[in-house]
Amino acid sequence: PTKHRCNTPTLTTYNLILFFVYSTMTSMKTTAALLALYAAAEPSAAFMTAPVRTSATSTCLKQTKDNYEFQRALLEAQFAISGAVTVEDHIEEQEQSSTPSIDATAFQNFLDEQEQPSTPIDATAIQNSILRVAASTDRGQYASAVQKESVASLVETLETNKPKQTDTFSSSATLPSYLAGTWELTYSTNQLFRSSPFFLAGRSTCKTQAEVDQYNWFCEMHRAALAISTIGVVRQVISRDGKLTNEFEVKVGAVPFVSDLLPFVKYSGGLPLTVDGAIVSTADATPMSMENKDDWQLYMDTVEIKGSNIPILRNLLDGDNSKLKSRDLSKLLEDNVDAYEVPRPVLRTTYVDSALRIVRDEDDNMFIYSRVSDSEEVTDYSNVMADLGVASLLEGFNDAVSKIYL
Repeated sequence: PTKHRCNTPTLTTYNLILFFVYSTMTSMKTTAALLALYAAAEPSAAFMTAPVRTSATSTCLKQTKDNYEFQRALLEAQFAISGAVTVEDHIEEQEQSSTPSIDATAFQNFLDEQEQPSTPIDATAIQNSILRVAASTDRGQYASAVQKESVASLVETLETNKPKQTDTFSSSATLPSYLAGTWELTYSTNQLFRSSPFFLAGRSTCKTQAEVDQYNWFCEMHRAALAISTIGVVRQVISRDGKLTNEFEVKVGAVPFVSDLLPFVKYSGGLPLTVDGAIVSTADATPMSMENKDDWQLYMDTVEIKGSNIPILRNLLDGDNSKLKSRDLSKLLEDNVDAYEVPRPVLRTTYVDSALRIVRDEDDNMFIYSRVSDSEEVTDYSNVMADLGVASLLEGFNDAVSKIYL
């Protein structure tokens, strides 16, 4: 019979010595590469696809496989000594650690997408939606949960896309030009009077959550006790020198129930006479930093009642001695009470443009203001007549009924 020679090298002592020397001198990565070559030539993959026709071929395959498995065992032993787990793990580790190639075109397309500006929002339409809810709920006082959620979502959209404003004032101005001016409160998630620096300072004195809860309850009861009153305009005047003036106008019936005053009169209503006035509080607004003039720390100053229409009392209220000078009171408490700290509440302007300004307090309560004008002058209440509204009542009666003119 014809003899078939196998070309696979036999495993000799000389081969083993050369293999150990080479494995020691080469790096682990090179050795792993050699193993990969051996794996590529594994008999089970390379030779099993062709039919085995002779016993000589089978003998050759067996010698090749035995040689491959023996050398693989030697490599695994070397990896085990060096700390590797298995040959496959080492090869996979080398493949993962290699830097993947980058498609330059795809990468440039990605950068171009990032540089493209987002779709601009219709700020005017969003603001109109907010103002519609504000108008129908008396500035949010009677807003339902659904309406509050709707406004909160709209406000979040504005805050996320707030425009960059330019300050036209000189560097000597404390506050920027885009915040200075006269603003009216149009919506709030809290009681309207809590936009006042006086009540903001009161909240700032609370140190624990329990104290905050008590203060919130007190404010709710305060508004409930004054439910008979009507809150008029709530205004903020911001000056460039850092002065914040809050004007809270209120009106209450002077004679709400006639039958209580005159028992013999069978009339359940009241007289069209009202007690008018404005609670005016002032504070210094100091920017948190020169780089961020939109967030302020307030230092409460004075509280007074202006524009009262109550005779005699008006003269007393207009005097300087009627002002509550909170800083004098704070100094007195600070000098005599060790635990007392002067309250300095923080206000954050989260959105502002030429028409609207959104402010949040330290509890994240929201106050939305609409710009009235650029004027930094506070309201003059000196022309309010101290007559409980009698003069305007008589004037209206004459115009509508008697029509007597001199």
